[in-house]
Amino acid sequence: MEKNKFIISGGGTGGHIYPALSIADKINESFKNAEIKFVGAKGRMEMNIVPKYGYNIQGLWISGLQRSFSLKNIVLPFKLIVSFVQSLFIILKYNPKFVIGTGGFASFPIVFISSILRIPTLIQEQNSFPGISNRLLSNYVNYISVAYDKMEKYFPSKKLFLTGNPIRESIANSNNLVDLKKELNIEESKIIILILGGSLGSDKINRTIEKNIDFINSKNAFIIWQCGKIYFNDYKKYNSNSVFVTDFIEDIDSTYYSSDIIVARSGALTLSELAVVSKPAILIPSPNVAENHQLENARKIEEKHACICVEEKDLDLIFRNKLDLLLKDKNLRNELSHNISLIALPNASIDIVELIKKHLNNDK
Repeated sequence: MEKNKFIISGGGTGGHIYPALSIADKINESFKNAEIKFVGAKGRMEMNIVPKYGYNIQGLWISGLQRSFSLKNIVLPFKLIVSFVQSLFIILKYNPKFVIGTGGFASFPIVFISSILRIPTLIQEQNSFPGISNRLLSNYVNYISVAYDKMEKYFPSKKLFLTGNPIRESIANSNNLVDLKKELNIEESKIIILILGGSLGSDKINRTIEKNIDFINSKNAFIIWQCGKIYFNDYKKYNSNSVFVTDFIEDIDSTYYSSDIIVARSGALTLSELAVVSKPAILIPSPNVAENHQLENARKIEEKHACICVEEKDLDLIFRNKLDLLLKDKNLRNELSHNISLIALPNASIDIVELIKKHLNNDK
């Protein structure tokens, strides 16, 4: 039987890698005799993460454009040419039926060469402000999957499909959850506040929580605080009967559903997950990301009255007031929960794979 071969490319950050893995899993469920090859960038995190999920990955010699002056930009054109040649050989040898890009510089060469060779292509854009790679590719690909409305100002409207961001199926299904109030011996009356600074932690968020910890403890609240591995030794001293400090949360599904208020960054995947679990959130966009896209993401959600957005530069001034407002006002918490649930699109991977199936069926 002829194999249904697919190439999926994307990387540099978890926000590009995990949607790619979610799409890959759904392809395996949906196509008989499916075979998937991942393409990433040599030396980047996808080269370690993807094989752990059972998929083969090949690395290109490619890197991103440095936005400040850097000598690395001098070799970028040469790397791009090499990566185009590498992509051409991969495609000719592998002969995929469909190619998917989930963003990041790793996806640009393979998706571009595929489109030139008339192989059907789809890109998935997680953010409300698209990355450079996807903006460049949008004129060449067949389909563009997005997570926000009003994306016509960046992409050709006839190619746009509002699918949402692919998230882990376990979050959408909410099965096998642990009751953290019982697990951590948290009093039933306490409000659980979950602090997430990203997988590596955030120095600014950590210092803000430290500054306000006595205030929070006075509010009949329990803090679950993911501070990040490099910060754990600095903050583990705050572990108590009202604070649980950890470097990383393994069971994020149970933690999401057990929490009453979430303080988090506003990466695209985090926002998609918050919408599915429908929790009131204070979003603190990272200022250290390309084109400040996390701030754009958070503002899009705030416009729908579905979160509270506080920029890092304003944390010292207003974080305590905003948190106090949420703690005091259950109606506000319920309103934010309801409004963010309205933007949840939990079937993104299914919808993307359906697009692919429809195209391949029409192509027969």
